[in-house]
Amino acid sequence: MSDSPYNPVVHDCFTNPIHVGDVIGGPTAYFEDQGMRIRLSAGIIDSSIVELRFRAWGCPHIIAAVELFCRQFEGRNVQDLEQFETGPIMQDLAVPIEKTGRILVLEDTIRSLKAAINDHLTIK
Repeated sequence: MSDSPYNPVVHDCFTNPIHVGDVIGGPTAYFEDQGMRIRLSAGIIDSSIVELRFRAWGCPHIIAAVELFCRQFEGRNVQDLEQFETGPIMQDLAVPIEKTGRILVLEDTIRSLKAAINDHLTIK
């Protein structure tokens, strides 16, 4: 039995993040709140998200949440970003209810990223 307050999904996403970094020249969103910072950047071809990268400063739950988001949405259509919901990710990561506000920061960052992507696609 483990003494860790984090479930295996948090542990995997936190210790093995494969989406850390930046997409140079891609649409980017940055949000800071509650002592956390999240930066998301995307590589877009036509209307597909071919690459997602992040930088995050916060607790293991938020870093794992951003990594899990990237794993779930990379390769999908830009419009699919509208389908992101906090409930499933909180359940997958067993996020304590008192950290709901932190996951909502991720949701705000994703909304900002979608707006940045739409601006990027409009300019092209």
